[in-house]
Amino acid sequence: MGKRLKQQKRGRGSPRYLSPGHRFVTNLMYRSYDDEEKTGVLNAKVVALVDDPARSAMLMKVVYENNESGYLLAPEGVSVGDQITVGAQGKLSPGSVLPLYRVPDGAYIYNLERNPGDGGKMVHACGSYASVVAKEGKIVYIKMPSKKTITLSNECRVQIGVIAGGGHLEKPMLKAGNQYHKMKARNRLWPVPRGVHQSAYNHPHGGKQHHVGKPTTVARSTPPGGKVGHIAARSTGRRKGKKQLESETN
Repeated sequence: MGKRLKQQKRGRGSPRYLSPGHRFVTNLMYRSYDDEEKTGVLNAKVVALVDDPARSAMLMKVVYENNESGYLLAPEGVSVGDQITVGAQGKLSPGSVLPLYRVPDGAYIYNLERNPGDGGKMVHACGSYASVVAKEGKIVYIKMPSKKTITLSNECRVQIGVIAGGGHLEKPMLKAGNQYHKMKARNRLWPVPRGVHQSAYNHPHGGKQHHVGKPTTVARSTPPGGKVGHIAARSTGRRKGKKQLESETN
């Protein structure tokens, strides 16, 4: 009898596949978007830099002048004791939280809100940043790390600068055990063997390494026991050039 596929095991909800939320520091969000932020400014002091197992980027714990405290993504160059500002009248300094209509064109930003007041949804990876391309009325054009350009409301809040920790992937792991403990912190299953490397009774692609023996494209409605490979793919294989397609059609 073969083993269950990974997606079949996950359906049971066993602890091996549950997110270890009890080890995470915080549910990262901006403070509530109140009138104090919309019309004025709040000064805050960085009191600690925190390594959260839930994410690759560092967090900074800040204490606001009204005695509130919270967490924000740490930018490059920040240190304990630095001052940041939060609000429409804040300064254009690394780590400060401002609405997009206050951010000049070409500035580096991160931790973007998709809708005003949602707490920050995009550009959270360490070393990443987006940039302001142009503004048109209440619409702001943003160039994302993927080079894609999106449009956001000019009321959406962002942080200024580049997220700290860029280049952390350049350091080699050296041992498989180091990678194992890195993945274990987030409850990621590792290593995961390839389907073609497994036996035929363990995986639909198994039986002979590097040779599936049947099409790997499956429908989106395929049951979990066979839902592997190219799921609902419009095309597979190497991408053909325009001239090659024209010659084949002619």
